[in-house]
Amino acid sequence: MDINNQNLQKLAKLSISRGVNLQKGQDLIITAPIESIPLVRLIVDEGYKAGANIITTFFTDPEITKSRFKFANDESFDRSTDWLFNGIAEAFNNNTARMAITGDDPMLLSEFNQDKISRLNKATSKSYKPAREKITQFEINWSIISWPGASWAKKVFPDLKIDVAQEKLADAIFKASRVLSENPILEWDNHNSFLKQKTEWLNNKNFSELHYFGPGTNLKIGLANEHLWVGGATTTQNGITCNPNMPSEEVFTTPHAYKVNGEVCSTKPLSYQGTLIEDIRVKFIDGKIVEADSKKGKELLLKVLDSDEGARRLGEVALVPHSSPISQTGITFYNTLFDENAASHIALGQCYSKCFKNYTKLSKKDIKERGGNNSMIHIDWMIGSNQIDIDGIDENGNSVPVFRKGEWC
Repeated sequence: MDINNQNLQKLAKLSISRGVNLQKGQDLIITAPIESIPLVRLIVDEGYKAGANIITTFFTDPEITKSRFKFANDESFDRSTDWLFNGIAEAFNNNTARMAITGDDPMLLSEFNQDKISRLNKATSKSYKPAREKITQFEINWSIISWPGASWAKKVFPDLKIDVAQEKLADAIFKASRVLSENPILEWDNHNSFLKQKTEWLNNKNFSELHYFGPGTNLKIGLANEHLWVGGATTTQNGITCNPNMPSEEVFTTPHAYKVNGEVCSTKPLSYQGTLIEDIRVKFIDGKIVEADSKKGKELLLKVLDSDEGARRLGEVALVPHSSPISQTGITFYNTLFDENAASHIALGQCYSKCFKNYTKLSKKDIKERGGNNSMIHIDWMIGSNQIDIDGIDENGNSVPVFRKGEWC
């Protein structure tokens, strides 16, 4: 495999300076697939150059992950490493930054028992919740980037040899992450400025509801009281401005957990914990999914929806134009970080407290009273395309075009 080392170096530098925006004297936790170690080493170098105190890395290996499903006893799938997640939560309490590198095989667990996968996902989500809340509440600076894993690349480009597929996926990652220009940092600064313009327009309009309509979709999403649109660079509660997702084309906010009604279809496959869920179709009544179906992965979908009370309600609504650079590649990445930035999407489960006005002063009770959802899961899936229109509805019931044929009006 011949991945351009100069572009890898640019991605590493960008991930530290504009992704997580690591500060001098700050610690950093990195989680990554073991095959991404060439990128991780470059990131660690850049982190220490930026003045990091301690950088700690955790690696996953696909064969070790599969070994548990092959040989572990049944009780194993109702347990998770509480001690590890408690330690990560403690690190976040001490202002440690977080960087995740994705790149695993999206079909890694497709051959294994769905009930075991669901049970393990539930146990892991429960254990990770204290640490995850530090992220969803933007208490720390964090960021996600990607590595072109071999199995992932083969899934995206099944007709190519693995080396060629990896190189092609690497090029797509570099392009989507805006590292191919001479000055990626300036490119990201300009992109963040564009996204800020969109969030300011939406916040000035202060819509009470969004109405989606198109093939298979007629959905009204009420927005939480005192909601706030955000996108691109985000200033976290520790005062550091980071880019949580690289790439990112979205602006997003918090829907009202009890004010979603209608029907909606997914427009791209959802890759969740090693299983593909395709052609999702759901019906909402008063914020709750009351009917759900999918062409593929239905068993897992229904188990996810039963994770807890909040799993059938929305925690995020995001707007992404069909003309986004990721959409224009024509590639289905089978990776939420990329596919969610190719289309408007919604997320089941936990809301982001960041998406409320004066969010730093709000308690969990305040967030709930404003319509924010609480759950152990947060799963994005895509509902936008060039056939979907979106209107904003103000408090007087007036409609304002927001998207037409998948594009900003």
